[in-house]
Amino acid sequence: MSDTAGELGVRAFVIGGYVRDCFLGKPNDDIDIVVEGSGIRLAEAVAKKCHARVSVFRNFGTAMLKYKGIEVEFVGARKESYNRDSRKPIVEDGTLEEDQLRRDFTINAMAFSLNPGDYGALVDPFGGIRDLAAGIIRTPLEPEQTYSDDPLRMLRAIRFAARLSTEEHPFTIVPESLAAMKAMADRLQILSRERIVEELDKMLMTAHPAMAFELMEQTGLLQHFLPELSRLKGVETVDGKGHKENFTHTLQVLENVIRFEKEEGREPNLWLHWAALLHDIGKPVSKRYAPGQGWTFHGHEVVGARMVPEIFQKLKMPLNEKMKYVQKLVSLHLRPIALVDDEVTDSAVRRLLFDAGEDIDDLMLLCNADITSKNPAKVARLRRNFELVKAKMAEVEAKDEIRNWKNPITGDYIMKVFGLEPCNTIGQLKEMVKDAVLDGKIPYTFEAADAYMREKAAEMGLKAHD
Repeated sequence: MSDTAGELGVRAFVIGGYVRDCFLGKPNDDIDIVVEGSGIRLAEAVAKKCHARVSVFRNFGTAMLKYKGIEVEFVGARKESYNRDSRKPIVEDGTLEEDQLRRDFTINAMAFSLNPGDYGALVDPFGGIRDLAAGIIRTPLEPEQTYSDDPLRMLRAIRFAARLSTEEHPFTIVPESLAAMKAMADRLQILSRERIVEELDKMLMTAHPAMAFELMEQTGLLQHFLPELSRLKGVETVDGKGHKENFTHTLQVLENVIRFEKEEGREPNLWLHWAALLHDIGKPVSKRYAPGQGWTFHGHEVVGARMVPEIFQKLKMPLNEKMKYVQKLVSLHLRPIALVDDEVTDSAVRRLLFDAGEDIDDLMLLCNADITSKNPAKVARLRRNFELVKAKMAEVEAKDEIRNWKNPITGDYIMKVFGLEPCNTIGQLKEMVKDAVLDGKIPYTFEAADAYMREKAAEMGLKAHD
């Protein structure tokens, strides 16, 4: 590539995330090349030499090729200016220095030279290597200008802080940047919901997303797109009695889910993380103080489940099976815990397995993660009881295969047997059969279900026509 750039008479540099990750020792198969000249022309010339296919995006002045599993994107160096009401920049050709100046953070503005005279040299005008060593997220320009030009960078700063932080090497956002975020939080209004959610999804897939949501709450950003979560913050006290700080609890549950996924060897599940984030979203609405009893949140799982579609719609997230999955887990997240406290009956376990279906394993992981307390003995006791519930579930599942339960009696069959047209009676009979199976009154067989259906139908005054 260096030779090809020389042949074309242009200067080329590796820039951005690949350079940063080289110093962090992190793998990265996504390389960005900035060219003082035509990035497309260099990409086409390189592709020809290495016999790779190049994809050209002339409207954006970019080109991309894949070579041995590595994705390389080429773009001409540019400088940018912005109108206040849009994050879409006015783009002009520029130099490497001008291109680095438009970058979001100093650690993402570093470049390696690909030019013969200084091949491999680090070009770092803003001290990115120093900030990387110190664990600092800082903007090349004044943060007010950087965030005003593109307010999405406020969320990106928080995401990078969460993504790059480790116990050995934590990252922090410089105080002047945090102050600018607080002052400019309302600039998020010019962003599309889709772009905000894209950043949230990336935060939720980091190893420790709690840090990101704490920072968004502290800076006032969270209020602008997920105020329902912000309302969990704080503790109200009446007669000297307070309740659990539900915002902190929610983030602990989220962290627990991610830890349990790792311990169980699971792939991270974005939608399970969303369910953890929203599992107590109904608590502020359902919160009540009862004298002599204290604070209650009765029905918050029902309220929360109703809120999930509204939140997804507002954020322009998918309203398909992904939303229904999150809604189901929010609705059911107290059920396994209730079994811990009550007698574990086959009937209760069957109903839980039926209602959760194929999502029962995810529900159980979420509920286990929801066991939080400052009292280690209480947590240990609840976890022991929780294991007993899991064992009972395995026993019932092995016996009844209720997870994939289907009603042996269909509506068509009821209409045929009793000569009925579509009506409420059909649904009533199906529900009776379902309840009888789940409550253990009859075996899970067609013969038993058919006999029970005919018995109940006779009580309703129906006569079989077969």
